Amino acid sequence: MSKVIIRDAQSTDIDAIANFILALADYEKLAHEVKADRETLARYLFGPRPMAEVLIAEHDGAPIGFALFFHNFSTFEGRPGLYLEDLFVLPEARGLGAGKALLARLAQLAIARDCARLEWSVLDWNGPAIAFYRALGARPMDEWTVQRVDGDVLSALASHPAG
Repeated sequence: MSKVIIRDAQSTDIDAIANFILALADYEKLAHEVKADRETLARYLFGPRPMAEVLIAEHDGAPIGFALFFHNFSTFEGRPGLYLEDLFVLPEARGLGAGKALLARLAQLAIARDCARLEWSVLDWNGPAIAFYRALGARPMDEWTVQRVDGDVLSALASHPAG
């Protein structure tokens, strides 16, 4: 059996990345919320000032999964961290070790970049993912609740005068 290979994504992977995002959104029952298109993704992932990075998992030369991540910063630690925005492995490729290999590579990057932590969010109904993360030693941050402003609310907040 051939092994899973983890590699940095290249601009030529944009179709695979976009397809993984759509497949993940479909799995999470959020396909109606996807606004990203290939052109926008290419600009923010591979343009002059990349905002995020992507790892690709391959098996037998074909992309089977991805991890999209970026740096954040912990003021308490005084060091950067890695935030995993999305992790997805095609259903037919699950069980090959791609998810664990992607997370292991992210952990290696976090250590190499002197990051204090690697963190991510998971939907509370996604029992298989939660069990997978717990088996790797991840711990829930139950005392924290994610907050978000977007769309019109974000615009309204931005137009509020400072001071």
